[in-house]
Amino acid sequence: MFRCGIAYPRCRWIVPLLLLFAIIFDIIAIAATSGWVEDEDAKTHYASMWEQCRGRNDNWECKTLMEFPWAMAVAALMIIGLLILIVAFIISCVALCCTLNITLLPVIGGMLVLVVILQVIALIVYPCQFNEMIFEGHYYYTWAYGFGWGATILCIGCAVLFCCLPRYEDELTGLKKVKYLYTSA
Repeated sequence: MFRCGIAYPRCRWIVPLLLLFAIIFDIIAIAATSGWVEDEDAKTHYASMWEQCRGRNDNWECKTLMEFPWAMAVAALMIIGLLILIVAFIISCVALCCTLNITLLPVIGGMLVLVVILQVIALIVYPCQFNEMIFEGHYYYTWAYGFGWGATILCIGCAVLFCCLPRYEDELTGLKKVKYLYTSA
């Protein structure tokens, strides 16, 4: 796959592990109670995927975002993406860790492409619609929103790997004969 000397049998364990990290990142992004958006000083306004809160000190008034259709769509896309990602992880463990089933790898890659499409749409719709809702001050998209993008980026990388790995079946199984760069004279 790469000329730098990748150990292909390790891909059988590393790629499902990367998917597990993507699942964890998605769960953090979805379950976070804050950290999607904060105002400039993070003192008067913050929001998660589910609600927004305004106030000062310990006096906060929180309102759900689920009354807006765009917020419901973002939540649905992120959750559907997470569920497909979990299914892809389970199939990848079966295809790579238990037995080597090369025919499932492009299917997993296709599932991950679908996850990427769903989550990119959700992660673009959220700031566009949230910015239309607020008019004052400067806002930053913070750590939980970043975890959502982190999961999406991991899915992009894993999708590429799952689509490329079937070309290297012999290397994955360890059946390919080793080629040496230098021969004795």
